[in-house]
Amino acid sequence: MNSLYPETDWSSLCRAVRESSRIVLTTHRNPDGDGIGSQIALFHGLRLLGKPVQMHNRDGVPRIYRFLAGSEQIGQGQWPEASAAGDLVICLDSGSQQRLGLSASFFDGARVANIDHHLSNTRFGDYVVVDPRYCATGAMVFDFLLAMKIPVNAEIAQALYTSLLTDTCGFRLASVDASVHRLAADLVECGASPWDISMHVYESRRLASMRLLGLCLESLELHDGGRSAWLAVTADMYRETGADVEDTEGLIDYARSIDGVEVAVLIRADESEHGSWKISFRGKSHADVGKLASSLGGGGHPHAAGCRMQGDLEKVRDHLRQAVRRLLANEGS
Repeated sequence: MNSLYPETDWSSLCRAVRESSRIVLTTHRNPDGDGIGSQIALFHGLRLLGKPVQMHNRDGVPRIYRFLAGSEQIGQGQWPEASAAGDLVICLDSGSQQRLGLSASFFDGARVANIDHHLSNTRFGDYVVVDPRYCATGAMVFDFLLAMKIPVNAEIAQALYTSLLTDTCGFRLASVDASVHRLAADLVECGASPWDISMHVYESRRLASMRLLGLCLESLELHDGGRSAWLAVTADMYRETGADVEDTEGLIDYARSIDGVEVAVLIRADESEHGSWKISFRGKSHADVGKLASSLGGGGHPHAAGCRMQGDLEKVRDHLRQAVRRLLANEGS
């Protein structure tokens, strides 16, 4: 197996891992397949190295990723005071330390490592490896394991394939090239099961999620001459269908798939905070939604990004429409 980017410098982080006595792995709040897959893969890898390691996130593991071996060992919530702190905290797939959603005590007395592929990453931490060339943080973990000379077993391969599959929208984004497909093939040879992963990720929806999909699609609007598509999920929709935030996974792809649409927007109510909205963007063609999200205090990639906003839904939507209109005008000029 070959590294995707052999020139990436992992030396400082390799040394930090070897010198550490207790490692904690964490990823961003409301974790996705890349965050969870990267975390679990690195967990298994470091255990093969004989390192004491644990996993802890602010939020729980989404249902569709609980099939991954080791997911049951991920702690949830704020850092438990009685738990032994790590001397090295490795943050995965998080563009900023704030996005982890954890209190400062989580990092007390620890060195912090930051492994991420988002261009908008704030470069926090003592050991920073941020490289937007990678299609997923899981691909970075693969290269890191090679640098550490840790073998990729079936459990690691299953988790990393999940990272690749989900963060490339099923290998459909512009970040997917021949090297990504070669990596996917390597992972299958190491024991990953594309069928099993795809069944859990894409073919295990709850009935409540299908009902939410119906209501969400009723909100569909096209603007900017059909170049932007808009969807919304409100708190009332959650209550009516019995769905939750996990059931919004993939909804934005319906808007993005419409012929002629260059920017898709999903405005989603935050279940835990009234008046707070999670905004997801997807881009096609030359529309750089990463720049759009950054201008709104968020971040991401050129074709997949997001941010958070506060306030009345209509005011939030109007503000976003102006921002999207400017983006499309600039792209067309």
